Amino acid sequence: MSETNRVLSPEKVAQFENDGYLILHDFMSPEEVHTLLERSKELLKEFPLEDHPMTKFTTGEEAGSEKHVGDEYFLTSGDKIRFFFEEDAVAGGKLDRPKELAVNKMGHGLHFLEPAFRAFTLGNPKLVQLAKDLGFHRDPAVLQSMVIFKQPSIGGKVPEHNDSTFLYTDPPSALGFWFALEDCTPENGALSFLPGSHKTSPVSKRFVRLPEGGTGFENLVDPNAPLPAIEGEYVQECCKAGTLVLIHGSVLHKSEKNSSSKTRYAYTFHMIESPPFAQYDAKNWLQPTPDAPFSHLFNGDTAVQRSTVNA
Repeated sequence: MSETNRVLSPEKVAQFENDGYLILHDFMSPEEVHTLLERSKELLKEFPLEDHPMTKFTTGEEAGSEKHVGDEYFLTSGDKIRFFFEEDAVAGGKLDRPKELAVNKMGHGLHFLEPAFRAFTLGNPKLVQLAKDLGFHRDPAVLQSMVIFKQPSIGGKVPEHNDSTFLYTDPPSALGFWFALEDCTPENGALSFLPGSHKTSPVSKRFVRLPEGGTGFENLVDPNAPLPAIEGEYVQECCKAGTLVLIHGSVLHKSEKNSSSKTRYAYTFHMIESPPFAQYDAKNWLQPTPDAPFSHLFNGDTAVQRSTVNA
């Protein structure tokens, strides 16, 4: 491969391998940022509330918190565009603020259902070249695309976690692509990482569909066994709109509550390795369907075209 065609230098690849994440400033053009940001706002404005089940999004990992969303609206969202509310925006089954300021995230099929996101994700030569430069996957499949809004004052804290917990493959292969559509600051909940923790913090549990319905966590190790001590300090990575953050599936990361008066829009999706190089677990909450199999990045824009917004 010609060095002039590379998106990632060997030094950047080494940095990712060492830290477990990589900040790429100005990866998106201003025009790309504007297109995805404005389309996100349009989708928020357009979706109807009349038949919405008022599903809230929570990881369910904090002590005393509700169980993670496990209703059909969530579990069947992998090939649709659906809207999930902030916990603090719903009271008595009703919103206590305008819907545009109440949604935690929308997803999870943006990357193949919504043309602007589809073009940026599956029809983007720069992303294809980046994936080849990184060498993390041999046949990367794209899934779980969403816009996270991190609403003013109520945008919830996301506790320490690694992404392979939620998208488990054997061997683990999840890789997050997180694009800042607005500036990320200490006040509005910029991401924080524990550098190198992907090497020292094993994936200890999986987020799964439960046999009785809904979702929960399944331990991969003895819950009573001591886990390896995790050393180091978290680094908060503030960044400007247009930044891409690559996130290793095993690196620990988190974000604080949005305490500001501004939103923190971000577009994110994940890639996993495809068979025969890795097996996607049948217990994972998100499952491909016959009509909407996972999109393969190196095959070009081959995702299914269907109109299922709010379906």
